[in-house]
Amino acid sequence: MQNPMTATSPNPLSVTLGRVDAHQHFWNYSEQEFEWIDDTMQEIRRDFLPADLAPQLRASGVEATIAVQARQSLAETDWLLELAASTPWIAGVVGWLPLASPTFHALLDRYIGQPKLRGVRHVLQAEPDAFFEDEAFHRGMRLLQSTGPATGLVYDLLIVERQMKQALRFVDRHPDQVIVLDHMAKPRIAAGELQPWATHLRALGLRKHVSCKLSGLVTEADADRWTVEELRPFVEVALEAFGPSRLLFGSDWPVCTVAASYARWCEAVEDLLRNCTGAEREAILGGNAQRVYRLV
Repeated sequence: MQNPMTATSPNPLSVTLGRVDAHQHFWNYSEQEFEWIDDTMQEIRRDFLPADLAPQLRASGVEATIAVQARQSLAETDWLLELAASTPWIAGVVGWLPLASPTFHALLDRYIGQPKLRGVRHVLQAEPDAFFEDEAFHRGMRLLQSTGPATGLVYDLLIVERQMKQALRFVDRHPDQVIVLDHMAKPRIAAGELQPWATHLRALGLRKHVSCKLSGLVTEADADRWTVEELRPFVEVALEAFGPSRLLFGSDWPVCTVAASYARWCEAVEDLLRNCTGAEREAILGGNAQRVYRLV
């Protein structure tokens, strides 16, 4: 797998951090707090901490990561920030903050100064359709946007394919907020259904304030039998929709290990990007994450 540190690129940020995994998780497992880890994912019913990930990063040439929330709690956000403070290669954190809370303004003032907090995520994939129109949630989004370019936080948009129409209206209500779509909106890869996902993804790609993570795909395919060629049509749509300047590599570790090792996913991404230029691969594999999340 090519190390972007050795490639020529017009983006000076790549020289600073190299390859960045823009989406991975840590947790101390408990059945009650991680009830979404069902019987099909038994292998990830345990703790996953920086010491578990570090050797895999080294082996795959990944130099930095963004740790993303897995529980909707301030306690977890604080814990991730503590991990980032003591782990140099955790370059940023996408935490959870209660955007719909009437006290969100005060909490935002408290968290905005955290040096490695780079984004906020709410698990919209678990919400009913009506939540996309929740005025309290949109008020929180406007407050998030008001933090401005110097300290502005990214909003990570976590949805599934059936929510893409609602998501399009959602992002149109916040045209000045930097938004990153997680996991390519979880297309129905196992069923081989490109449509209507592809049409909706192209529409999201027309919104220039939205970027997209190339992550989470192997767990949307058949975990035991997926192939790179099965994923390729979906990735080609994402490349067409967002271009190499708004697509970000992520592993979704440790969730990805249900279907692929960290190294195997990195190798698959390299294959999926084989028709991109060296500069385009470097952007997707690190430069875009550094720019979008202001990592340096």
